[in-house]
Amino acid sequence: MGKHTRAELQQVLEDAELLHDAAAVRLALDRMAAAISTELADTHPVVLCVLTGGIIPTGHLLTRLTFPLEIDYLHATRYRGTTQGEHVQWVCRPETSLQDRTVLVVDDILDEGHTLADVLAFCRDAGAAQVYSAVLVEKQHARRDVAVTADYVGLSVEDRYVFGFGMDYRGHFRNLDGIYAVANR
Repeated sequence: MGKHTRAELQQVLEDAELLHDAAAVRLALDRMAAAISTELADTHPVVLCVLTGGIIPTGHLLTRLTFPLEIDYLHATRYRGTTQGEHVQWVCRPETSLQDRTVLVVDDILDEGHTLADVLAFCRDAGAAQVYSAVLVEKQHARRDVAVTADYVGLSVEDRYVFGFGMDYRGHFRNLDGIYAVANR
């Protein structure tokens, strides 16, 4: 369980504030899927899931897209189980060729934008004809020091440590069916 006991983790969850419940997340995913379908349905895109946080949002989003697409993944991270990270580390790149393809990158959260900026640049450098991005959550703050925005955003949250639905609290709680914020102490 790492550095945190089960009791400590349970206390974090009990003290956390539910920002968006499961119903709100489902509605956000429905809206995102409708917008993506309108714009990308005729492009036969490659959908890239950004591991690890993007697993849950990508899976739920994919079940709402009813047009032909290909799925692959990549693993790029700044955090590696911590709360801060300096540089994006590439653990795994996609195997599918992106040359002349429309690419949709799906991740859990857009915070400072470093990971998403690197992933989008990678896709462009790999020859993608068009690159789009979708994030379940966009954090609202002025610290985004890279010029990156997401094309499709499900929900917005204030500048707090959030977890659930793919996002983690120190490696835990990605599996929660809602978006929570760690209690301000």
